[in-house]
Amino acid sequence: MDATVYQHFRKEEAPFIDNVSEWMERANMEYRPILTDFLDPRQQFIVEDIVGKHGIVHYFFNGGYGAAERRRGIIAPEYFTPEQDDFAVQLFNIKYPQKFATLRHSQILGTLVNSGLKRDAFGDIMTDGVNWQFFTEASLADYVQNEITKVGKINVQLEPADYTALITPKDAWAPESATVSSLRLDTLISEVYHMSRQRAKGLIEGDKVKLNWETFAKPDFTVGLMDVVSVRGFGRIQITDLAGQTKKGRIKLAVNVLRK
Repeated sequence: MDATVYQHFRKEEAPFIDNVSEWMERANMEYRPILTDFLDPRQQFIVEDIVGKHGIVHYFFNGGYGAAERRRGIIAPEYFTPEQDDFAVQLFNIKYPQKFATLRHSQILGTLVNSGLKRDAFGDIMTDGVNWQFFTEASLADYVQNEITKVGKINVQLEPADYTALITPKDAWAPESATVSSLRLDTLISEVYHMSRQRAKGLIEGDKVKLNWETFAKPDFTVGLMDVVSVRGFGRIQITDLAGQTKKGRIKLAVNVLRK
């Protein structure tokens, strides 16, 4: 990989860039498709940028449904066009006593992580307000089904399901525009959720904010394209485009916002 590629991304993203380089090389040299784990939107953006600009192979993404945030990637030679099954994604229904118990996204996420799975081994967790589903790598389906029998103190049964049984997720992103003085994390949260920057800083330092699904405590961190910022009690933000500057030098953004 050309050393200049690293200059366009964060230092901490270098290991992932190395992975992308390896996937490209293997797809080209072995002349076969390479399937990745589930990638978050920022990682997908990096793949798109590197493979699109520097690759002699091409890429595809699939997370089980059209609006999926977390998706598996295939890096492949030009001859290859994947089918749904090539992404090896398994959908699960979570059966639980709906009349007597309530599930939350954070509970399900914690259960999956504490079961021994890496975060990149499963995809989106979805609800229509009552029913819950999630995606995992197909190779782990038996393990997940046997290992997980409770979410918190609630007894559950995981039921493999076909794509045709996919529920319509309740949460939906809404496209919005925003102008900010900088791309600092606290500044972005302050602008989108109409709060003081001091309050936004307090939420970040109080472990109430996640960046790409990981707790993040640096208010002055520079947010980039396709990062997903989760703010407990408020929702999520994703920058989809840097749309220039205002006459006063503020940065114009296109963002997707989920408000709770």
